[in-house]
Amino acid sequence: MASMRDIKRRKGSIQSTQQITKAMKLVSTVKLQKSKTRAENAKPYFTMMYNTVCSILAKSGNIEHPYLTGGESDRRAIIVITSNRGLAGGYNSNVVKLITDSGFDKETTEIYSIGKKGYEALARKGYNITHDYGEVIEEPLYEDAAEICKAVLEQFAAGEIGEIYLAYTSFKNTVSHQPTLLRLLPVDLENQSDEEAQVNLLMNYEPNEEEALNDIIPKYLTSLFYGALIEAVASENGARMQAMDSATSNAEEMINDLELKYNRARQGSITQELTEIIAGADAIS
Repeated sequence: MASMRDIKRRKGSIQSTQQITKAMKLVSTVKLQKSKTRAENAKPYFTMMYNTVCSILAKSGNIEHPYLTGGESDRRAIIVITSNRGLAGGYNSNVVKLITDSGFDKETTEIYSIGKKGYEALARKGYNITHDYGEVIEEPLYEDAAEICKAVLEQFAAGEIGEIYLAYTSFKNTVSHQPTLLRLLPVDLENQSDEEAQVNLLMNYEPNEEEALNDIIPKYLTSLFYGALIEAVASENGARMQAMDSATSNAEEMINDLELKYNRARQGSITQELTEIIAGADAIS
């Protein structure tokens, strides 16, 4: 059985850790309020952007355009959004699992990494990290999203990659965050409803399809990517708040358990001392 000194030292250590988890929970809560509002306000726009572009392309017939047909390359680029810091429960590991469980060949997969945790985890597993944008996740800006999308689109248009995917955590609400792997290009039209698929009226482009799509697709890609960055930040703060709340509760349970053990050890020590005193008195008498 542990001594009273060991129990007291252990209790003090856990109390110090509990103070840290409480502080981190408060910081995450404050950050969550700001990022949550931003994500909830922006989500309808990005959702509508995705649905609108898919609907346009579904009604466009067979258009030969590099952004739609993809190249002959069997390589793919995956933009992976994680965080630069840990202590957020399964937030980072869940995104990494999307990649490792996808069945994609490591040799033909290029990772555009945003966030140090995803970079480190995927590099350890042998994936090819071709681009690192770790600083972007600290304060996501539309200009950053546009720059990254421009780089990946240039590879796509040049035929160096045949598919573009986005792996991030979708923000549902404060306690619900969904790891998501979304194919950005070529646009996935299989998810369109039967009603949309049966529309006979074809989309007309002015002045022509190529020029219109050259403007639409980059903006579509950038908008989805920027929306994913905003949702990822909100999800990270929500996940860290929950993780720190659970850690604080667990620390409280451990402290209560140690208090019981300390009291039992103290009671045993007192009982032993009384027994020794009584035994000594009996021996003298």
